[in-house]
Amino acid sequence: MRSPRPTAKAKEPLGVSELRAKAIALLARREHSRAELLRKLSPHGSIEDIETVLADLQRHNLQSDTRFAESYVRSVGERFGAAKLRHTLRSKGIAADLVEAELDRGELPDETERAKAVWARKFAAAPEDAKEWARQARFLQSRGFSTDVIRRVLKEQE
Repeated sequence: MRSPRPTAKAKEPLGVSELRAKAIALLARREHSRAELLRKLSPHGSIEDIETVLADLQRHNLQSDTRFAESYVRSVGERFGAAKLRHTLRSKGIAADLVEAELDRGELPDETERAKAVWARKFAAAPEDAKEWARQARFLQSRGFSTDVIRRVLKEQE
């Protein structure tokens, strides 16, 4: 007969200073949105303490959703279409108006140019039949490019 497993000891919730240190350690690695930090800190403390820490970090400009959005678009923007960027930023808790402002800033190349570059890195040749055309179109669509952009890119390759 097996002895029962020892139960995991319930962890004490962290205090405000420990939560702040944990949040700063996360921010030291990369920018995080407020929603991401809230999600990552929630197992470690009370919601009230976490909200206090997040408000303090924003007040001291250590956490900024605007800076997170800029950083995210700068790092992955050339590999994805506007739809995917928009969806990902919204899923990370960035406000819709902030997402649109970041995408409209004009720092990214034209979406058609981005799609051409993504297509060229993945495919060596233009689609020869309808099945291959559909496969390439699905790939570009999965990267968040619009149907119009996909048609333009694949028609240029013919």
